[in-house]
Amino acid sequence: MSKIVILGAGLGGMIAAFETRKTLGKKHQVAIISETDYYQFQPSNPWVLVGWRDRKDITLDLAKPMKKKGIELIVGRAEKVDPAGKCVHMPDGSKVDYDYLIIATGPELAFDEIEGLGPQGHTQSVCHIDHAVKGASNFETFCDNPGPVVIGATQGASCFGPAYETAMIIETELRKRKIRDRVPMTFITPEPYIGHLGLDGVGDTKSLLESEIRDRHIKWITNARIVRAEADKVIAEELNEDGSVKQTHEIASNYTMLMPPFRGVPAVRDVEGLSNPRGFIITDEHQQNPTWPEIFGIGVCIAIPPVGKTPVPVGVPKTGFMIESMVEATARNIKQLIEGEKPTHRATWNAVCLADFGDGGVAFIAQPQIPPRNVNWSASGGWVHLAKAGFEKYFLHKLRTGQSETFYENVALSLLKTHKLKGVESE
Repeated sequence: MSKIVILGAGLGGMIAAFETRKTLGKKHQVAIISETDYYQFQPSNPWVLVGWRDRKDITLDLAKPMKKKGIELIVGRAEKVDPAGKCVHMPDGSKVDYDYLIIATGPELAFDEIEGLGPQGHTQSVCHIDHAVKGASNFETFCDNPGPVVIGATQGASCFGPAYETAMIIETELRKRKIRDRVPMTFITPEPYIGHLGLDGVGDTKSLLESEIRDRHIKWITNARIVRAEADKVIAEELNEDGSVKQTHEIASNYTMLMPPFRGVPAVRDVEGLSNPRGFIITDEHQQNPTWPEIFGIGVCIAIPPVGKTPVPVGVPKTGFMIESMVEATARNIKQLIEGEKPTHRATWNAVCLADFGDGGVAFIAQPQIPPRNVNWSASGGWVHLAKAGFEKYFLHKLRTGQSETFYENVALSLLKTHKLKGVESE
């Protein structure tokens, strides 16, 4: 009997727990380490920010689905991964032993790398439900005395969709409250152009997003490096192609939301052979760490090189379906290792993404997510908003019932010819 431990209970960790249990059956132990006793559906946090959702709408208790599937739930923050000892050390001095470890921690939010950044500084965040709830309270205060708004992402961020969503959703809500005319808006991003998304665009995202921002009378600054955030303004440097400073901007802001830089969590940083200098997990084509073959990495915590050189550092996002493809490959590869075989399964890293704009949105399919691609499609319309709301309900139901995928999901993906494992496309 083998023991598989999943470190992290976000989107990737939850799906990994259920998929591993399904793939290996009940004769092996599966445990998951989570900092909290609940799961939060982070894609809905921009809705929380403007009062369209409450905490209870997008969180669920972890105990019930884990117990249902016979998965041990360990609540607590991991202190350090010890590959040589094949265990995870906990702050109370205890340790969690493993035969195989799946690291799915997500990132640490590096607010401290930029002066004034984060909920403890002068900016809002949609990266955690606690941040979004605090941001919602601050938004109500702002609406009582509206003024300029700055939304965007910082250098080193690797998740741009929520920045675009937050800008559009706030703009939609301001129009609903009849105060949009009192709120100048600016979008700031390290991307070399609007719609780059850390992926050099998908389909026509450049034109679609530029058009959307222009139609909503939102100004933008690209190639932006945030110097600091203050209570009433943001200071940003706009860079030239060669990295020199083109212009320094001081943008007035009474309400600011900036996606922070990402780095690996302390539990995996500075572990020789496991992570890169930023603390992201090093993996091969099978999601396996080359130095420590019992360890796999999935999701936002893994190291992926940027898609190209940019004046300001722009990270590569790891979207939901891309992560699910990593999960399926990992579960099958661990099964092969347990059975004495070499791992052969590779994730497609295909992406299906819905970006909600409050009264519309943009959807894209990228196969694979990292270019060059076999499929490179994007579209916009009011249907995207409805589709994302429907997906929110579906995904939370899936987790409540302890499923990594459903029959209906597989049928839909088959119709889209979107698969999780390489080799399936040609079958």
